[in-house]
Amino acid sequence: MITIKRSLLLITASLALLLTGKGFACVDAVVLVHGNTASPASWDNTYNYLRSKGYRTADIYRPDWGTKTCAACNDHSGTEETPVRNAITAALNNSCTGKIDVIGHSMGATLAAQQISKLGVASRVDAFVGVAGAFRGLLSCGVYPFNVWNSTCGSAGLSVASPFLDSIYGVRFGQRVYSIKSNIDQIVCSTGSCLVYGVHSSRIWGENATYTYALGHFGLQTDTAAQQYNLIK
Repeated sequence: MITIKRSLLLITASLALLLTGKGFACVDAVVLVHGNTASPASWDNTYNYLRSKGYRTADIYRPDWGTKTCAACNDHSGTEETPVRNAITAALNNSCTGKIDVIGHSMGATLAAQQISKLGVASRVDAFVGVAGAFRGLLSCGVYPFNVWNSTCGSAGLSVASPFLDSIYGVRFGQRVYSIKSNIDQIVCSTGSCLVYGVHSSRIWGENATYTYALGHFGLQTDTAAQQYNLIK
């Protein structure tokens, strides 16, 4: 009889957990924003790592933005913005903590930062992590307005001192801000230097910390999943 009662109590408790939504860990929803011409699948290592740490599929948002066939055609204006803005909004609306974490790779880092700024939600971003971003511009794009003539390097792109980059300079993107960078990044450091006016372009103003790895541009995204998790937990 005691065993039956104990079993009934366990079943009742389990049902109560399910009904109250407390049968899973309450964590910040996470938005993972891929880079130029990449896809949500580029975040698979991070996604799988988060899942192994107890995040549910519903806790992780991976917007898909931009054309996949023309890297020079993507910028931070118009159709590129919409999927990222929608993902951030959805994550905020559904996060059980009321806050979110945002991790962006490459151009996805600056695009995510822009949308946080435009939405005015930095106070609800617990942690922002820029991975291999070009927050101070790409030397390979030139200096605006004497920039390489394409969208990615244009006024809404990543030429040094572009109107877009000037619009986000000095803006706070979260309560905690981190950058992950490399001195052998094939994109950010493609000219032989990673520095823009003496500062590594992947560094973010007012950041809480920065981390340097001997990895390439894409390895910074795929091979730092554990560090990304440590920064947002």
